[in-house]
Amino acid sequence: MSSGGLPQFDLAQWPGEIVWALVIFLVLYLLFTFVFVPRVAGTIDAREDTISGAFGDARRLRDEAQAQADAAAAEMDEARARAHRVATEARNAAKASTAARQADEDVKLAARLAEAEGRIAVTRAEAMTHVRAIAAETAEAMVQHLTGQAASPAELAQALPAEA
Repeated sequence: MSSGGLPQFDLAQWPGEIVWALVIFLVLYLLFTFVFVPRVAGTIDAREDTISGAFGDARRLRDEAQAQADAAAAEMDEARARAHRVATEARNAAKASTAARQADEDVKLAARLAEAEGRIAVTRAEAMTHVRAIAAETAEAMVQHLTGQAASPAELAQALPAEA
């Protein structure tokens, strides 16, 4: 029975091996066709659905986020415009207030200046009334010192200019 060679090359054994090979092939074919491939295909389809759904959700969320970002940017622009208007109004109000206070201070300063000029004029007029008397006394003292004699009031009146 044993010829000592490889059983694969023994032609008498081939019909049984071919039958078993066909049975195994048929069983594997049926398993792959009805069990393995449908499960793998179902898993692939489920993954594709999940991925498609995730991409759809991602696109929807991106669009929502972009819309919210656009709305926020519009609100920021509006807030900047309002802040600019408020700042401009405040600046104008401050300028008007400052101008009013400056005008009040200018009026007060002009009144003080006029009052000071009036006092200066009065003091000057008063001082000018004493200038003739001081000039007469000085002239008399100089004549006394230089000549040793006192000058008469007529001589002093003649030496001093007439009051303007």
